Amino acid sequence: MAANAAREKVVRDGITPPGRLVLLRLRKSGPSVPLCVWGEMSGSVKSGLFGAPKHVAAARGLAEFQFGRPVIMRSGDEQIAVLPVDGMPDESLAAFRLLCAPKRPCLLVTARRARALGLNGNAPAGLAIDDLDNAADIFSLAADAQLTRPLDVIAPSPIASAAFELAKLAQRLPALLACAIAPDAVQACDPPLIVVDAEAIAPFRQAAIESLTVASDASIPLNGGLAARFVVFRDGIGGTPIAVIVGKPDFARPVPLRLHSACLTGDVFGSRRCDCGDQLRLAIAELEHHGGGIILYLEQEGRGLGLANKMRAYRLQDTGLDTLDANTVLGFNDDERDYGVAVRMLQMLGCTRVRLLTNNPAKLDGLAHAGIEVSGRMPLHGPINSDNRRYLTAKATRAGHQLDHVLGAAGAAALGPQSSREP
Repeated sequence: MAANAAREKVVRDGITPPGRLVLLRLRKSGPSVPLCVWGEMSGSVKSGLFGAPKHVAAARGLAEFQFGRPVIMRSGDEQIAVLPVDGMPDESLAAFRLLCAPKRPCLLVTARRARALGLNGNAPAGLAIDDLDNAADIFSLAADAQLTRPLDVIAPSPIASAAFELAKLAQRLPALLACAIAPDAVQACDPPLIVVDAEAIAPFRQAAIESLTVASDASIPLNGGLAARFVVFRDGIGGTPIAVIVGKPDFARPVPLRLHSACLTGDVFGSRRCDCGDQLRLAIAELEHHGGGIILYLEQEGRGLGLANKMRAYRLQDTGLDTLDANTVLGFNDDERDYGVAVRMLQMLGCTRVRLLTNNPAKLDGLAHAGIEVSGRMPLHGPINSDNRRYLTAKATRAGHQLDHVLGAAGAAALGPQSSREP
């Protein structure tokens, strides 16, 4: 209270209270704004200097997950220790068991993973693990398509859903070891474990979008001498989405736009398993044909799973699953992408009216609901081959992608050679 009163006095009178240090934000015009006031005795900051405490804790919790270390998830009077099983070595498993002792940790899996395992219900599940299970055994329980071991189901903590969202932000598998933990155990670790409020995760995701800034830009000529400007954005959690402004689009009219999810295998190496690289090259040609446009190159590898989980999904597809069922086995939704970052990029570029180059109606809906005027859609139909046919068919028949050329080819193949002689 005293610090707040001191800050208000600085704002009102422009006078620094005796014995206190004031940090100011300087402005080009108008009065400077006090950010915080230090007390003369304690030397402690009395207001959020580098962000709200819950937001900072969520950012640090994300970093811990990325390093494969546990965090404490808290909601009200309940708190649980959670550790990603993705990349967990046996040493970390042993340390986590020691942290939880005398309790035994369980494995938290998403509702999608639970259904893939044949469990009833539409909620996350807890699965008991044996004291003799090693890290590989637990990962198998979290990610394998077929299991032979019996499943002992435990009611999960309500905090589980927020913990899964943090794992997805870290591009880890949404499967976590968990155990209820006493408050004194948090400080018993050196350094103390990071405590994250479950209710802070959703605002933290939104704040990452709102934190977007332009980091740099440069002109880069493309093949054929096509002029382009690459604008690199940066968000508060290390993401660097890119806007590629091709030619000289007229922002007074609907701008041709491609929302392109990064695909290392297709865009760079020409993978035949998908049509991503084909769509990117078709989009560049279309933008050149229309005199210019924008490609938003978004860090959403594998429909938002991340590159490592995309490779896991590919391995499952090699056993016979399609692209959507593979996501389910790994505990993910069919599509984990959020187009909020694309909307923010367009707003910062001053682009509010677009014509979308896509086969995916969800992209139109995502932009329109966020206030971007979508005046039309231009399809991008790449070639069909023996390696991508099943993938494209699943997108057309199960995910609602408008791929009439794929369905037509599938129908012709089903009819066989006799179809050419029918009237």
